[in-house]
Amino acid sequence: MKAALLWTINDFPAYGMLSGWSITGILGCPICLQRSKSFRLRHGKKPCYFDCHRQFLPMNHTFRRNKKEFIKNRIERTPPPLRLTGDQIWEQVHDFPTVVENPHGTTIAYGSVHKWTKRSIFWDLPYWKAHLIHHNLDAMHIEKNVFDNVINTVMDVTGKIKDNLNVRKDMRNICDRPTLDVDASSRGPKPKAVYTLDKEQRRVVCQWLKSVRFPDGYASNIGRYVDLNECKLTGLKSHDCHIFMERLIPIALKELLPNFVWGAITELSNFLHDICSTVLKASHMEKLERDIPIILCNLERIFPPSFFYSMEHLLVHLPYEAKVAGSVQFRWMYPFERFLYHLKKKVKNKACVEASICNAYIVEEVTIFASYYFEPHVQCKRRRAGRNDEGPIDPNCKSFSIFNYLGRPSGACQFRCLTGEERQATHTYILLNCPEVEPYFQIFQNSMYGLPPNEFDRLCDEQFAAWFKTYVHSNHDQVEEQGLLYYLSWGAQSSIRTWPAYFINGTKKNRGTLEGYSISTRGSL
Repeated sequence: MKAALLWTINDFPAYGMLSGWSITGILGCPICLQRSKSFRLRHGKKPCYFDCHRQFLPMNHTFRRNKKEFIKNRIERTPPPLRLTGDQIWEQVHDFPTVVENPHGTTIAYGSVHKWTKRSIFWDLPYWKAHLIHHNLDAMHIEKNVFDNVINTVMDVTGKIKDNLNVRKDMRNICDRPTLDVDASSRGPKPKAVYTLDKEQRRVVCQWLKSVRFPDGYASNIGRYVDLNECKLTGLKSHDCHIFMERLIPIALKELLPNFVWGAITELSNFLHDICSTVLKASHMEKLERDIPIILCNLERIFPPSFFYSMEHLLVHLPYEAKVAGSVQFRWMYPFERFLYHLKKKVKNKACVEASICNAYIVEEVTIFASYYFEPHVQCKRRRAGRNDEGPIDPNCKSFSIFNYLGRPSGACQFRCLTGEERQATHTYILLNCPEVEPYFQIFQNSMYGLPPNEFDRLCDEQFAAWFKTYVHSNHDQVEEQGLLYYLSWGAQSSIRTWPAYFINGTKKNRGTLEGYSISTRGSL
């Protein structure tokens, strides 16, 4: 048996260690290499990838001739940089030593011509040069860093915002945006930008996030990360950022930002949603490969230069990798981060971390193997019911199909009384969704033949329950299943039981998304 290394899956710092190209500072993109046009900000002192994406546009695109909204008085004439093949990269690195041969790396022309620190040991594999992708860009961390950048800038979070006084001083020299400029000797305050929210707008966003509820297992409770006093978000995990960036941010900012700012952020959100889809088409990835430079250029027309660092730049390379290597769900860090979290919980002796992890992992494997030989009635981890298990089906239950769905309540039961309107709506809903009542609904529908659809729907909501009761009672001897239908025609009792949550269809529905009722009609139902 032989195995081949297809590619590596790691975060961006590990990407730099495994590839041998330093990802810090300017020229930090390990795909563009020395062809990147990044530079260092004079006052901000940070590497910047501002106006590095017009070169990916078609040669006749209008953004290439724009001298005002990017680096002022500059026309972009450089063609798109080509992705180097394995043979071309090998020509650059074959003379460099490995980390084993020279632990301190190389300093020859480092930082000016190249940023190679070593020759990766993977190049010793005979097939490594033939790979189209050697190391995967981690979409999980890229998305989280991009989201943090966007939300902290829009929410104007002190200490994390990419728009400070030094940035405005750099903007005066780089861009033509007089409304945001400050003098080099200025000590503040800086003019308010259109892409930031004021305190009242931030409070609206935070209060909305406090009220948002998700289906169980879809996302965590994002409301607990909201600080209403400071009007900011703290402690968001990677998956929270994933949900927020792709689902919530277009909704949260819709009415608060100008349309051109909201539109650019929404395009970025839609791009990430498409990249993270479970089903990908090569034609759609080619379209995203053409669209992402335009999206980044639209963001460059709005946000300051310091907003664009390596994470924003790496977005331009994600569609190619998705087109070649497939769905990002098989090439990002989520499963590995979860597994590392599982291993870290096994550490009991911090003086011997590796030994305690190995010992606990072996014990877990042995116990799972032994559980296959237990008697069926013995409860073990392998046979444990799911977190959202609905419970067993009662084989002796004789009722209509609408009452036989798997499900179980959760939490403390409470009693309350239905209003007349609620009782009418509940009775009508059960009748319209009960297959056993379908023949009688057809009779009712035929009696209303010729009515417009809207009028029929209104009369159905108002009269069908009363009509069904009258029909069943007047045709008592002819109605099939007369006992059950007779009891069903009386409708629900006024007194009902409610629960704060209900397990159904493998998920947990909380009150607010679904309120669980135990409907007790007259008789055995």
